[in-house]
Amino acid sequence: MTKCAQTVMKELEDIVIAYGQSDEYSFVFKRKSNWFKRRASKFMTHVASQFASSYVFYWRDYFEDQPLLYPPGFDGRVIVYPSNQTLKDYLSWRQADCHINNLYNTVFWALVQQSGLTPVQAQERLQGTLAADKNEILFSEFNINYNNEPLMYRKGTVLIWQKVGEVTTKEVKLPAEMEGKKMAVTRTRTKPVPLYCDIIGDAFWKEHPEILDEDS
Repeated sequence: MTKCAQTVMKELEDIVIAYGQSDEYSFVFKRKSNWFKRRASKFMTHVASQFASSYVFYWRDYFEDQPLLYPPGFDGRVIVYPSNQTLKDYLSWRQADCHINNLYNTVFWALVQQSGLTPVQAQERLQGTLAADKNEILFSEFNINYNNEPLMYRKGTVLIWQKVGEVTTKEVKLPAEMEGKKMAVTRTRTKPVPLYCDIIGDAFWKEHPEILDEDS
């Protein structure tokens, strides 16, 4: 999913940040983006089709011997938010949803796979429980501290543009030499980089003010 989102960002460079969790990704375009003459239908169809085709194209890189069982498809919608604060509220909501869903799923599958409950029984066991109750079940029954679970699952994936040094091997011929020498060359490129961090608080946005720059 993240590889697909990175491919979309490389194709549509006006995307300043993306956030993904479970089976979804949200893409934020520059406030003043004029791609496709700001036609919502073009944004939606281009992102969805690029994502779906990337999903098929890169499938074997991640699931070598597991064939795709059917052609995947992704839907989408375009929303215009009136302010940076509203946008941050939206992304905060998606990250909070990630935490809620992942905590539930972590407990649910522990009950099914380790305690031997049926899915229906596990669902009934968790009905009406709060986050503290789920944490207690994980710790007391399965010795799992939810805070130690991988950040990618608890926080989701944030994609932002960052400069990355790439090392490549290049053959260089010096004037006094007949044969070329292979040398390692480092080039700096700007790429969509995955982060697993909190975006609900202010720290992330203060560290990356360029994302919501009014002039972008």
